[in-house]
Amino acid sequence: MIRRKFTTGRLVIASHNPGKVREIAELLAPFGAQVVSAGELMLPEPEETGQTFVENAELKARAAALATGLPALADDSGLAVAALGGDPGIYSARWAGPARDFSYAMKRIEKGLEGQYNRDAHFVCALSLAWPDGHVESFEGFVHGKLVWPPRGNQGFGYDPMFLPNGHSETFGEMEPAAKHAISHRAAAFRLLVDSCFRL
Repeated sequence: MIRRKFTTGRLVIASHNPGKVREIAELLAPFGAQVVSAGELMLPEPEETGQTFVENAELKARAAALATGLPALADDSGLAVAALGGDPGIYSARWAGPARDFSYAMKRIEKGLEGQYNRDAHFVCALSLAWPDGHVESFEGFVHGKLVWPPRGNQGFGYDPMFLPNGHSETFGEMEPAAKHAISHRAAAFRLLVDSCFRL
């Protein structure tokens, strides 16, 4: 399959989440993209009606590309907990409520794990790059680990402080950004995106 390449300078990151925008901007820095976020452009947030991470990422990327006339990159990501049947999954942000209170969301997960032996979990990231003509390229990355309690560290965002990636002694909340970028679900999806759409 021939993938479409990103060739123009300006790129909209279709997110209103400052932590997510920062991570994606840092990953894009080596490629010279002139990044602007949907939040900065005051774009409305489309309703996430997809049933999968990829469907929601494509929906957000298409909406931003159509609204701005620029290529747009959207991320849909979340935490899937084995003992909770894959929840919160695509509802990861919604579990934090309207105030995006992830300390509450982490407590909600921990309450659900009471009495459970299995603390396996994985982060999923779908990245979709859309053009104003409706063309979309999508990629998915994963990182597997276990959940710890109490949460540890104040780096990262979201569920990072309770996620301990396999083979590591620090949670995502304790890792320096560069260390997290090297192994994260977003980095895994980003490598696929870059190999297909940015490198000639």
